[in-house]
Amino acid sequence: MERSSGILLPLFSLPSPYGIGTMGLAAYDFADLLHAAGQRYWQMLPLGPTSYGDSPYQSFSSYAGNPYLIDLDLLIEDGLLTEQEVCDRDWGEDPRHVDYGKLYENRLDLLKKAAERGWMRDSGAVAGFTEKNASWLPDYALFMALKRHFGMKPWQKWPDEAVRLHDPAALVRYRELLREDVELFTYIQFLFFRQWTALKSYINSLGIGIIGDLPIYVAMDSADVWAERSMFRLDSRGVPTEVAGVPPDYFSKDGQLWGNPLYDYDAMKRDGFGWWIRRVDGASKLYDVIRIDHFRGFDAYWAVPYGETTAKNGHWVKGPGMSLVGVLTSWFPQLRFIAEDLGYPTPGVQQLLQDSGLPGMKVLQFAFENPEENDFLPHNFVRNCVCYTGTHDNDTTLGWYKHAYEASKDKLRRYFSTDGYDICWIMIRACFGSVANMAIVPMQDVLCLDSWARMNTPGVGEGNWAWRYKEDALTHKLEARLYETCKMFGR
Repeated sequence: MERSSGILLPLFSLPSPYGIGTMGLAAYDFADLLHAAGQRYWQMLPLGPTSYGDSPYQSFSSYAGNPYLIDLDLLIEDGLLTEQEVCDRDWGEDPRHVDYGKLYENRLDLLKKAAERGWMRDSGAVAGFTEKNASWLPDYALFMALKRHFGMKPWQKWPDEAVRLHDPAALVRYRELLREDVELFTYIQFLFFRQWTALKSYINSLGIGIIGDLPIYVAMDSADVWAERSMFRLDSRGVPTEVAGVPPDYFSKDGQLWGNPLYDYDAMKRDGFGWWIRRVDGASKLYDVIRIDHFRGFDAYWAVPYGETTAKNGHWVKGPGMSLVGVLTSWFPQLRFIAEDLGYPTPGVQQLLQDSGLPGMKVLQFAFENPEENDFLPHNFVRNCVCYTGTHDNDTTLGWYKHAYEASKDKLRRYFSTDGYDICWIMIRACFGSVANMAIVPMQDVLCLDSWARMNTPGVGEGNWAWRYKEDALTHKLEARLYETCKMFGR
């Protein structure tokens, strides 16, 4: 991995007049800023369709794109919507936050109008797209149509047992019964990937690679689990006996109860890890570099009895280790991976990271939470790592510094020989100046924003994944400062 740098910014955090950042003009403008500022990477959060809680890490599909990210102005240009249809909707009043309630009320109805106008016109292209994505798209489109049919209930609560259990005859029957909605969700994915392909092509043409997150787990209420239950540890009714989470840690005294179903790694191994190969192949259509979220779960994972209200009463289970990681790295030699190895630094995780050869992560905020010597201090970095000031789960650097213990602030001030003024750029310079081959900085830190701009607070179910920057935030002065810092430290 070459010496380089980039910015972490979810697509939904871009400005737009329609309530959420999209694959439209603002995305191209941000790519231009990255290029002018000497950045080599744009790191994003997962792009899948979100469910209750709006978390990009709890998606209805590992393969599908989020309908909210489809740009409406591009649909107007394409003749699929009118300007009045789009502008007549209420998209919320705060340009700095996504109002997911407004999106839920308005977005699908507009996309349905677009599908009604475009389905026959684009039939040939849609047929080709469907054939190219036959391994996941038919199941996903039917899954979403069934959710609409059954009042958006989780698939385990669908009243028809046959379709709940993915019976082939029931699939055929419902595919015909719900044909209009199946076509709608197919066309929505066609629109998403048409816009994404154009945007990715433009970003790559500027010499910028896209880093994408691959959540280690998939959502229980997803087409992935519904269509391939044999790959998960579920009972005959489709109910998990244990679910995923992490024990109490820096982020939460009760741990984090994610609730995702756990994998049946024995079944996966017998299948040659084909499920994982298909999943990473899907991600390779979106990203140039894949950050494997919760990499430590491949060494050992935290299993929590189903029905628990916190993650405290879980236990560790041995994971697949190099038998899976080695398959993925050898199957996709054209891809680069980053291992999110945060959490408990056990010998097993450290050995797996070493055996895989993947770069791990260093988070500067963590360096000063611990009064002792630690691996997050820049003088202890190895080259084969990625340095972050913070991640999507951390407070912004400014917010973190304001709320940090005085001992942490004192350690930071002495370490960098500073009075703490301009703390965000002190940390950015430290990240860029380290020996880490790659340095990634959240956009909130580039803009020096306080805690109100925090992306996610682990363990808190609402109010996350909403921050957006305003259109006037991108300035030539900011661009020049990023470029100067990037050039000074050889990135």
